[in-house]
Amino acid sequence: MELEDLVSPKGVIAHLKVTSKKQALLELSERAAELTGVSDRAIYETLLERERLGSTGVGQGIAIPHGKLPQLDRLYGLFARLDTPIAFESVDDQPVDLMFLLLAPEGAGADHLKALARVSRLLRNQSIVEKLRATEDAAALFAILTEPISNAA
Repeated sequence: MELEDLVSPKGVIAHLKVTSKKQALLELSERAAELTGVSDRAIYETLLERERLGSTGVGQGIAIPHGKLPQLDRLYGLFARLDTPIAFESVDDQPVDLMFLLLAPEGAGADHLKALARVSRLLRNQSIVEKLRATEDAAALFAILTEPISNAA
């Protein structure tokens, strides 16, 4: 599974101006609603439900909020680079400045897990994360996210 199967150039936000986890999830839900046609409220509620199980802040300034919605027909991804890091109850208690939102159809068990693994692998690559943090242009962020892993290493 390649990242361009999940995220489109419209799904990349270079300067997300938020001050809290709630505000970040609300903003991402609104953007995801524009891409998916699903209501921002339904997306936000799904993300909140997942966060109640445990924070999706995976550490090192990265969060991968995700959830499943019955209205979706495929996987959707959104990437956001935050202007200011925010508290996210991450596993390492570090503030988050990079977020990758992943939404999947309700019946997408294996595909959802593969997509999460793919995003997680990408965001564990230190050189890619450094490039993402140093880039302020949405088109350039999209290019970094979707370049083949062998080139990105």
